[in-house]
Amino acid sequence: MQLVIANKRYSSWSMRPWVLLKHFGIAFEECSVWLAQPDSREQILRYSPTGKVPCLIDNGITVWDSLAICEYLAESYPHLPLWPKSREARAHARSVCAEMHSGFTALRTHMWMNVGVHWPGAAATDDVLADIRRIEAIWEDCLARHEGPFLFGDFTIADAFYAPVVMRFATFEPALSARAQAYADRIREVAAVQAWVAAGRGETQRVAYYEARP
Repeated sequence: MQLVIANKRYSSWSMRPWVLLKHFGIAFEECSVWLAQPDSREQILRYSPTGKVPCLIDNGITVWDSLAICEYLAESYPHLPLWPKSREARAHARSVCAEMHSGFTALRTHMWMNVGVHWPGAAATDDVLADIRRIEAIWEDCLARHEGPFLFGDFTIADAFYAPVVMRFATFEPALSARAQAYADRIREVAAVQAWVAAGRGETQRVAYYEARP
């Protein structure tokens, strides 16, 4: 199985399935394509029909989009608890993942992911802060319902989906509630997340857009 990703320093979409695979010990080969290079899209199109990453290739099956990849992995490894056990909790987990997948435009636009910099207080527009308040509400509701330490008790796809948000919060340091901050700190302690961050900080290729302080 091969996972095609972009720079670990910047690629929030790539981070989700990579962290999931690593956390659950699923063997895969990593293929990296640098962003913002003259041939980046051409290289990605060798694997993904959209010209975007991440893309998973498994025994001739190609799966693109981070949520589709995670669903494919859950079906392929049903013995692993990638989703919560109960039907009700799975529905809840899928809902919060879908909201992350399609929403929070202001946060994505103004607080981009860069695991190698620290810009506390930057980009705190009203729209961004509204997104952050909604994320806090999601986290606090999940943690209260399922009694932590992760959103649905044990680490699941939902935590992998919000891990890039935690990376953004580590960079920009918006004020969070005590419970949300504790959850963010807990995600940063996950071994797979730490491995991603260490690799991202060690990358030498830089993209000017992501390196410019907002």
